[in-house]
Amino acid sequence: MAKKVLVVDDEKLIVKGIRFSLEQDGMEVTCAYDGEEALEAARNTDFDIILLDIMLPKLTGLEVCQQIRDFSNVPIVMLTAKDNDMDKIMGLEYGADDYITKPFNILEVKARIKAIMRRTAVRDKAEAPRTVVHGDLKLDCDGRRVSIAGREINLTAKEFDLLELLALNPNKVYGREALLKLVWGSDYPGDVRTVDVHVRRLREKIEKNPSEPKYVHTKWGVGYFFRA
Repeated sequence: MAKKVLVVDDEKLIVKGIRFSLEQDGMEVTCAYDGEEALEAARNTDFDIILLDIMLPKLTGLEVCQQIRDFSNVPIVMLTAKDNDMDKIMGLEYGADDYITKPFNILEVKARIKAIMRRTAVRDKAEAPRTVVHGDLKLDCDGRRVSIAGREINLTAKEFDLLELLALNPNKVYGREALLKLVWGSDYPGDVRTVDVHVRRLREKIEKNPSEPKYVHTKWGVGYFFRA
């Protein structure tokens, strides 16, 4: 079955180029040119991945990303012409999984998409059901669902991947570099601050008191671990 990709950018030539290239690889591409159109498309179709420009009419890409996270964990890759750390961090804070800075090479875009698809395929091939229950927290690895005291928690794809890795390896401390490689992939161009941002967002969602975590702990000077 063809992978479904939503491409969102108000520059129609960029959208046209991405669409043509992805369709050459057998993907099913939907295009949107403003934030409201993108949000409507995301609500009506289960996409495998969304490429989302930050600078959009009507709603910014950050606003679209934030609203999508209210109802979907679809992987989101931000496209931004602003090559500075704050824009990248803001994208991650709003729930994006990755970012690509303009101008970009279409081969980089395709490689990033395929890397996400590979990780998804490996995850979906898991044979045995995997569930982690710790206190009020329940992690359904196959269904990719997390609940606290029966209340479902909406995590981004990367937040879930991070929690899953830690929870399936309780009490094992992972350095930030190791987490970056294992969760984002060895070809990911970002730095370890990406890990810190996601840990902070994860704690805000699953911890009653994020400053005194019950589940995801810090080993100062080393990294992070899930306490069993």
